[in-house]
Amino acid sequence: MSLTVAAGVGSCLSLPRSRRRMLTVALRSDVSITPNTILTRLKHECATPLSLLQQVAANMSADMRAGLGLGLGPGPGPGPGGLPMIPSFVENLPTGNERGLFYALDLGGTNFRVLRVQLGGKDERVIATDFDQVSIPQHLMLSTSQELFDFIASGLAKFASKEDGRFHISPGRKREIGFTFSFPVKQTSIDSGLLIKWTKGFAVSGTPGRDVVACLNEAMERQQIDMRVSALVNDTVATLAGAEYWDNDVVVAVILGTGTNACYVEQISAIPKLHGHVSSSGKMIISTEWGAFSNGLPLTEFDRAMDAASINPGEQIFEKTISGMYLGEIVRRVLLKMAEEGGLFGKSILQNLSTPFILGTPDLCAMQQDCSGDLHAVGSLLYDKAQVESNLSERKTVIEVCETILKRGGSLAGAGIVGILQKMEEEQRGRIFGNGNRSVVAIDGGLYENYPQYRAHLHDSVKELLGAEKSKNVVIEHTKDGSGIGAALLAASNSLYPHGL
Repeated sequence: MSLTVAAGVGSCLSLPRSRRRMLTVALRSDVSITPNTILTRLKHECATPLSLLQQVAANMSADMRAGLGLGLGPGPGPGPGGLPMIPSFVENLPTGNERGLFYALDLGGTNFRVLRVQLGGKDERVIATDFDQVSIPQHLMLSTSQELFDFIASGLAKFASKEDGRFHISPGRKREIGFTFSFPVKQTSIDSGLLIKWTKGFAVSGTPGRDVVACLNEAMERQQIDMRVSALVNDTVATLAGAEYWDNDVVVAVILGTGTNACYVEQISAIPKLHGHVSSSGKMIISTEWGAFSNGLPLTEFDRAMDAASINPGEQIFEKTISGMYLGEIVRRVLLKMAEEGGLFGKSILQNLSTPFILGTPDLCAMQQDCSGDLHAVGSLLYDKAQVESNLSERKTVIEVCETILKRGGSLAGAGIVGILQKMEEEQRGRIFGNGNRSVVAIDGGLYENYPQYRAHLHDSVKELLGAEKSKNVVIEHTKDGSGIGAALLAASNSLYPHGL
């Protein structure tokens, strides 16, 4: 049989395309490929039993240790099998004693945000806040370093000029700003970092290899803004600082949105590649860059095909498995195979379903919220997005595919969190899981916030891995939009002036 099929396939190559497709369909029907057989295999390959999650958590801890090891330097490049584990040089987190006026600038995509906050110390905390958001024109994303930073500084100047009576600064002191810069940077100190490369559609000349803080400071001088950058951070580090300001038990921060990352508070003594670094607190926030993790993940042909077609094949495998940018695309690829090889959606034309990223993760969320008897919303969304007709049975299959990919993503994210906590417990025996202690994981990002099923799978994974007793000491909290105020708070805690007075 196999020899006959092979010969048929070989001779098929000389046939016209239409005849070739008919023969291919006939051959596929011989081996009885159905949507259900594809679904069964998908569920098997995406399964996350406890034993697998335990191994993923252990691998995460091991890759963290490797990334902190000697000989790697403070840059983003991991060692063999290690995560980047980038030192943030944030050693002093906000205490609540900070007073004064501080600014934040958040650049991480096609918009930048500016924010100011008046801090009133332990008693008053945050007295007033104000913010604005500015869209970056497409041509500036492909311009020169000076043009981009001059535009940003101009927006900052306009925002600063609108300070009202709620905000005030002591005479003779410069305004200080925390700069959230969510692009790959080799951090060299709390207020300096060299841009490695632009991502997210930016291709600005003259910046890679330069200190991005110097670029901003120079632009602020050209705009005659009397302000200095006192902290350079990424959005995950800023999220940890913002959450810790209100809850001193926060030790880990995670972003689960379009992309993903995690950071945590590490003991300086546990960072061999910073040997000799003197720290007043003995601690530092480490950005794991866990999107690069890949050790022991349950992957399918759909993951591998999506990765091969991406702009960074072989990289960011964990991110491609758990983050919002990719979950919808994985589901699309599964449904396309079910349609092409198993007849899902009957005689529907599959042109739209063949379009990469036509299904987004918000679409999966909307379909999984459909509680109607006929899954009407699922059918409408499939037609609106992919132009395919579906019956109830097919819609149920779609929901099962969504749930399979979603459960894997949420469960693996939970295992990653446990891996971080286990690594911390090794250095601080009893501090993370000990009786009476409380360890808080602050999570921000639209995927976690808006997708209840994903959130539930993540929580279930953490509880299953830690067990009943340890789970009592670990709290997972949602922190909304903490990166902006977190950057301002880090500007305050790293101020030139004592307590920002």
